[in-house]
Amino acid sequence: MKIYRMEHTQHLNISLDEAWAYFSNPVNLSEMTPSWLKFRLTSSLAEKIYPGLIITYQIKPIARIPLTWVTEITQVKDKEYFVDEQRFGPYAFWHHQHHFRQLHSSVEMTDIVHYALPLGPIGRLFHPLLVKNKVNDIFQYRKKKIKKIFLPIGEN
Repeated sequence: MKIYRMEHTQHLNISLDEAWAYFSNPVNLSEMTPSWLKFRLTSSLAEKIYPGLIITYQIKPIARIPLTWVTEITQVKDKEYFVDEQRFGPYAFWHHQHHFRQLHSSVEMTDIVHYALPLGPIGRLFHPLLVKNKVNDIFQYRKKKIKKIFLPIGEN
């Protein structure tokens, strides 16, 4: 099984408390997901993550074919990091780390994703043709959306 790795870092001009409050609330996941994924939460959620939290949702990443995705929050260290792992879904393996670090006047947020595709050699063939770009597009969308959400008053 080939494990792929993707890392994205973003600096936010907000406090660590604000960043943690927003990103540790799973309800906000919908707001950070591109509309082309047709993302829909299918489980009721707590307002704050905790180890063992199961989140279920449906996505339609390719040709509007619905896929159920089940993730579990496996680790949480308050205001430092949390980890979600796929239990069932489109990947053979999915491990997503969310790290937060207070800098002098901003918060550094880093996402590190390790993932593997199903179907062995066929999955590896589709990675550079389709999957890698789709995963990257999701994180680029998220980066732009988060910048808009936390844009200082008066900036466009």
